Amino acid sequence: MPAPRAASFRPAVDVLRGSLIGVVEVIPGVSGGTVALIVGVYSTLIASASHVVRGALALTDVLRGRGPARAMEHFRAVTWRIVVPVLIGMVVAVIAGARILAPLVAENPVETRAFFAGLIAASLLVPIGMVGRAWSWRLVLVAALAAAASFVLSGLPAGQVADPPLVLVALAAAVAICALVFPGVSGSFLLLVFGLYETTLAAVNDRNLPYLLAFAIGAVVGLGSFVGLLRMLLDKHPAVTLAVATGLMAGSLRALWPWQDSTGSALPPGDDLWGVIALTAIGAAVVLALVAMQYRLADGRSPR
Repeated sequence: MPAPRAASFRPAVDVLRGSLIGVVEVIPGVSGGTVALIVGVYSTLIASASHVVRGALALTDVLRGRGPARAMEHFRAVTWRIVVPVLIGMVVAVIAGARILAPLVAENPVETRAFFAGLIAASLLVPIGMVGRAWSWRLVLVAALAAAASFVLSGLPAGQVADPPLVLVALAAAVAICALVFPGVSGSFLLLVFGLYETTLAAVNDRNLPYLLAFAIGAVVGLGSFVGLLRMLLDKHPAVTLAVATGLMAGSLRALWPWQDSTGSALPPGDDLWGVIALTAIGAAVVLALVAMQYRLADGRSPR
């Protein structure tokens, strides 16, 4: 009985997972790929995205008179029963997050950064655990170098472009979307660095169709170009890839130091220290609860 009952709730749980991924995608410094890893759908999404891209490329066989068989084989390999609910949750969460969560972050920056810092810090346990006994001093060095790179990137000054050309929007989207499939890199933070974060949120809220279309085209091109490479790395060099992800996640914590000035420079802790510590602990607890939920759904197996 427990197994069928869990299966009946699976679509709703996958919508919730997609919502969590979508919500953090509007928060600079927090990686949607990290949350996908935490909630246990990362490998499924990467594999499915790879098949969608390869299937789309294989559609050229129809123009060559070879038929759609190869393309359909890739499309059938997509785990649609998981991908569709996750995508629905992501889209709804991004739209809602642009209206609700973004102002919340703007009005309560210290508190929200503290919460998400706890989330990311606890989520380090996920890739560390997936590497498992394969950890060696070489992998630790790889993780340290990735952490240093992420730390430097997180400290880059952010600007703002009020009326960007659509070509720039597409190029920025092509780069930022890669963060969705690689843990530890925040797509929203990259948009912040490019000066397009607030502009993109405004485009979502205002339903700026030309802007959103340019963004979507860039995202599709970027995802199609990157996902195959990432899938190959995960298949052939999983330990190294996960070590890099661990380092990127650790280094990105710089962007989530709770006390910052208007330029993003770190400030010393304020009088709200204990409240910030409590929120950080709550964020960590949320991650641990999500990981526990994933283990339960997977019948005790490690996250996919």
